[in-house]
Amino acid sequence: MDLPQTQYARSGDVSIAYQVLGDGPLDLVFVPPHVSNVELVWEIPSRAAGMRRLAEFSRVITFDKRGTGLSDRMSGVPSLEERMDDVRAVMDAVGSSRAALLGVAEGGPMSVLFAATYPDRCLGLALYATFARAAWAPNHSWRPTAQELERVAREVERAWATRDLIEPLVDSLQPNIASEQREALIATFARFHRQSASPGAAAALERTNAEIDVRDVLPAIRVPTSVFVHKTAPDPIQRDAAFIADNIPTAQLVEFDDDGGLAFFSGDLDLRTGALRCFLEDAARESVTDSERSLATVLFTDLIDSTARAVEIGDHAWRDLVMRHNERVRAELARFRGRELDTAGDGFFAAFDGPARAIRCACAIQDAVSDLGLEMRAGLHTGECEQVDGKVAGIAVVTGARIAALGTAGEVLVSATVRDLVAGSGIEFDDRGTHTLKGLPEARHVFAVVRGRSAERTE
Repeated sequence: MDLPQTQYARSGDVSIAYQVLGDGPLDLVFVPPHVSNVELVWEIPSRAAGMRRLAEFSRVITFDKRGTGLSDRMSGVPSLEERMDDVRAVMDAVGSSRAALLGVAEGGPMSVLFAATYPDRCLGLALYATFARAAWAPNHSWRPTAQELERVAREVERAWATRDLIEPLVDSLQPNIASEQREALIATFARFHRQSASPGAAAALERTNAEIDVRDVLPAIRVPTSVFVHKTAPDPIQRDAAFIADNIPTAQLVEFDDDGGLAFFSGDLDLRTGALRCFLEDAARESVTDSERSLATVLFTDLIDSTARAVEIGDHAWRDLVMRHNERVRAELARFRGRELDTAGDGFFAAFDGPARAIRCACAIQDAVSDLGLEMRAGLHTGECEQVDGKVAGIAVVTGARIAALGTAGEVLVSATVRDLVAGSGIEFDDRGTHTLKGLPEARHVFAVVRGRSAERTE
């Protein structure tokens, strides 16, 4: 089989390198771990063999995440939301309206977010050796601590593409190869790493990944899901797999019992790709269990002291000011891909398919209306929402409204869920503590966006 041609899809202002292999009846997007290079990866024999197996029963779409491989480099590290946008861009470029995702290791959390946000475009979700939260927490105690993850990042930067780092990686991924093949594979991986990312970029990616936490997203996944794990995987990986499978309503846990290593494309390829094929074919026969439910970030805005201002300037002038306010809010919603859902007096209710976009839109709205001499507060929450007669409803909506009500003039408040999902975005927060929200059973941890120090990317 000839090697596939590398092509480029445009995602915003970034070019994403991708390849397509096979012409099977199902589309499968392979979301790679850590760094990648869609051309050099074919020099890794087990990976090349595995991809060709997948292409026997699917159309395989693979890509380099922005900032790695043959995709455009960028300042900073991409957030999960931006990586999700890149998958959509590649799917659009190849004419794929619906595809299954195979997320491996670091590719898993983004795949989780995609499946929850775009159930209409996700045929099914397959995960291997991945995690929902990267760092230790009191209720997630099997993960490494933040200090341990920082040591890993420093070691990655120090030893990137050297034998010190590559040799143990090869031994964990391919433990049963002959010594001569092992030496060749170490050299191949070293070259692959050098041409996939620089030491600084690889370390920055490690640090951003250390902040990932998609645990709150897991219950919102409604597409068929299979969580694969190898029987010899270290205990943290085993516990990650069990946790994810327990918290996704549609998930099944599948354990590989062969003599291979931790790489998905190792060991008995017939067993591993065969399990994935069965899952995909079963998923294709199922419909989305509840297509009217998906993950969304809701935004509520509210003008401060609007009644007093209306009395001060009079009804006619106030109507004119509100009209100008509305025009500016709608302009920012359009710029950041927000969907206006309702207006009530001088407040707006909108929904977004990404939390970082929603935060930046809220900040832009505040800037726009402050030029009119108006002060505003805003609140955001990300959660599973119901689509009812073109409207968005559910507990997530109530939560967003209650968080907005806590704010004061000039504040953009967000839930902890929103904060956790924007790792890598450059947005910073101040802790506003835990609050009991009216009518809701659980208290919520709330954070305020730090305007002066947050990155202000535009769409």
